[in-house]
Amino acid sequence: MKEHKYKVGAYVRVASRTVAAVPVGRYQIIRLMPPEGFQNQYRVRFVDDGHERMVKESDLT
Repeated sequence: MKEHKYKVGAYVRVASRTVAAVPVGRYQIIRLMPPEGFQNQYRVRFVDDGHERMVKESDLT
């Protein structure tokens, strides 16, 4: 298994071109999730409104 690129507490942006209907802005990594296939996943929280979602590592910058 590949190590996660981002750590809990890090601030990231979701690449809006890859994830439909996701607000643009800062997100914080709140949990490292098990991979789906060969892709690491994260639980992130939108800084502006606190909404949480699951995203793949390739969707983050």
